[in-house]
Amino acid sequence: MDDQAHAARTMWNCLHAWWTWLAKDKRSLAAADAAIRQARKDIDFLAVLPAQAAQAVLKTYFQAWKNCWDGRADEPNFKARFRSVMSVDIPQGRDLQIKRVHRRWGMVNIPKVGRVRFRWTKDLPGGKKANSDNRITGARLIKDGLGWHIAFRVQTLESKPELHQGPEVGIDAGVSLPLALSDGNHQDHGRPPRLPDGSADRDKWLTADEKAKLLGLERQAAHRKSFRKPKERTSNRLRATYTQIRQLRAKATRRAVDWQHKTTTTIAKQYGTVVVEQLNITNMVKSAKGTVEEPGKNVKAKSGLNRSISQEAWGRTVTMLTYKTARQGGTLHKVPASNTSLRCSACGFITPGSREDQATFVCKNPDCGWSGNADHNAARNILHLYRMGHALIPAAGRAVVRRPRGVKPVTAR
Repeated sequence: MDDQAHAARTMWNCLHAWWTWLAKDKRSLAAADAAIRQARKDIDFLAVLPAQAAQAVLKTYFQAWKNCWDGRADEPNFKARFRSVMSVDIPQGRDLQIKRVHRRWGMVNIPKVGRVRFRWTKDLPGGKKANSDNRITGARLIKDGLGWHIAFRVQTLESKPELHQGPEVGIDAGVSLPLALSDGNHQDHGRPPRLPDGSADRDKWLTADEKAKLLGLERQAAHRKSFRKPKERTSNRLRATYTQIRQLRAKATRRAVDWQHKTTTTIAKQYGTVVVEQLNITNMVKSAKGTVEEPGKNVKAKSGLNRSISQEAWGRTVTMLTYKTARQGGTLHKVPASNTSLRCSACGFITPGSREDQATFVCKNPDCGWSGNADHNAARNILHLYRMGHALIPAAGRAVVRRPRGVKPVTAR
């Protein structure tokens, strides 16, 4: 499976090079398919990848260009060996031949590999229940620090959900409080983003013993790396140390994703309308180093904030809420993010000095004086913007404000 994953990555890189170097009038799906077929005949390394998996690489590559042309993603690029996820597609479900051995384990047929055992975690359609509306259409093999995993693509016919009659809620994604809700039902994973010395905790999803083990492994890797000469091959001991580090990192990532799935499912079931901010996370986590002529300010603090934002994975949370609210019959809306954390949710005014620190908001308006959690204040503002008709709707790759007739934008209320 490792050989197939490397062949799939190489196939992508060769296809991208061929596509970008070829004249525009000669680019076509048929020509790309012919080039892939010829490459599998001429190069034994690429022949390791099954023919159907190679066709899946071509399909994914063309879909990446379509996403770019529609404004949903950047242009596809080459895949690096150590920074890209190792994966292989099995586009046809009939080749899998899935069989359940007992309660915990099942067997699946991997092309050019054979029968492989996998952990059975969810019911799959098969046997008498399998039909054109309820069947397995394919699978995808993915490798992380904990090993190889298989994800099945299942086609099912589901009835349209009824309209969710739950209440409306505004959600603000923060660092000190992961998900602040406008009604006060905040969702916290119980892991502080900061260490006692004030620095960002990049391993907050690990236990104390796991953090100590990770620190020892990182020191061991640095020590062994110091003996390696330039352009010298990595030793087996150093590779083993890197593998243990990746396993701990993958375990932390799995815990974070598990918390996000459970939390977003609870929110989607409880609320009928969910409102979030339209955030440009890429610009928010840009480095503050600057240049040699104009160096940045508070670089260390900004780096810690960027690390904390990346750990919370706000974009992944919004993606989960989008499809989970639709499954429950609810809706998700986005509103402009400007001044939601600076405006007082009680009086509606922006008073300088109200945002004292990252976690507390105290309104400096003499006629108000409201105080509370800063993320909770922002969540209330987000919900108010939606109720005033400031919801954004996508149009031609950008967001525009949708305001009901007769409603004027206001700041005070």
